[in-house]
Amino acid sequence: MNPVATVLRALGGGGLPRTYWVLWVGTFVNRLGSFVAPFLALYLTRERGFSVEQTGFIVALNGAGAVMAAPLGGMLADRVGRRLTLAGGLWLGAGAMLFIGFSETPGRIAVAAFMLGLLGDLYRPAVSAAVADVVPPRDRARAYGMLYWVINLGFAIALPLAGLLAGLGYRLLFIADAVTTFLYGCCVWAFVPETRPQAATEHKARSTLGDLLTPFRDGVYLAFCLPVFALALLFFQSTLSLPLTLSAHGLTPADYGLVMAVNGVLIVALQPFVTRAVGRVRRSTALALAGVLTGVGFGLHALPASVPWAMVAVAVWTLGEMAQSPVAPSVVADLAPAELRGSYQGAYHMMWGLASSVAPALGGAMLGHVGATALWAGCCCVGLAAAAWHLTIAGARRRRVETLRLERPEMSASLD
Repeated sequence: MNPVATVLRALGGGGLPRTYWVLWVGTFVNRLGSFVAPFLALYLTRERGFSVEQTGFIVALNGAGAVMAAPLGGMLADRVGRRLTLAGGLWLGAGAMLFIGFSETPGRIAVAAFMLGLLGDLYRPAVSAAVADVVPPRDRARAYGMLYWVINLGFAIALPLAGLLAGLGYRLLFIADAVTTFLYGCCVWAFVPETRPQAATEHKARSTLGDLLTPFRDGVYLAFCLPVFALALLFFQSTLSLPLTLSAHGLTPADYGLVMAVNGVLIVALQPFVTRAVGRVRRSTALALAGVLTGVGFGLHALPASVPWAMVAVAVWTLGEMAQSPVAPSVVADLAPAELRGSYQGAYHMMWGLASSVAPALGGAMLGHVGATALWAGCCCVGLAAAAWHLTIAGARRRRVETLRLERPEMSASLD
């Protein structure tokens, strides 16, 4: 028996189509070279000598580009197809990576950072839409869970590699990241067929603006996105508010790295098993559980911090992250009309992009005005409220899914 197939079957990946595995392997290769994002701030301050204010502005521009990329990439996936959006977005993203790596002046670096955010994230909604196209509804949560797992596995390997490359010169980070991104695009172009449903190609009369706005006119979908956005705000507190809080409690940067390593280690070790477990319960229950674990986990940071206690807190909210990650994209795939899967996935990714931009500023303002205890207690309340909201809207979403099931008889009756 093929040992690779045996391992994948043990991890819960058996029975998924070939096109999915091409995307899965390509994602892993791409994430192995994800060097720039975690080191961008260090590059700008240490290599280019930018001030903290300049660095913050450039990183914010990169985030703004990513926010715009989500709906644009989703619309393109529906309009021109998954394959062209995927390969073209990856190739353009590789070019933007080289552009910022070889830019010298602050103005060019600022423009390049925005273009990297815009072009580098165009492909993400197309990946999610393609998975929904080729994976049967009953297997989508498992497929999205495996994809999330390999993203984190690749990133966990990339971080130490990035540290080694940075020691040889930061420009190597941009070159290596561009190469892996370009290779992913080549992999898509060579091995991924167009997966866009026939229904999408038959609706070319609709307006581009209509594609972009339709998800935001869907009340059931928006009701689902609200708690997703709320929990995303909590997850991104780990980028600013959490390190500042732990530092105030006397933990060193090395301690913070040790604490945050729990997140990656648990995801790599447990995600396939968590995905299998949440697949046995209603999706509304899994999402509510994710809200409780996320809220309680971040709430634990309100208590006096030691390294072991901070690690426990991170472990709790990481379990919430793992419970949500396979379920939420599968809900989006079910709620989206076949011809607008890319647009709906783009709107979903936009929630995360907005949260990544808003969360640091919001958390920093709360730390400065009301203190760490109030911030983390507030995070706990937000998580619990998101859990309650998921249960509250479950009935309306279930009725929508039952209606859609009449149009799509292949949908599994056990999903909701």
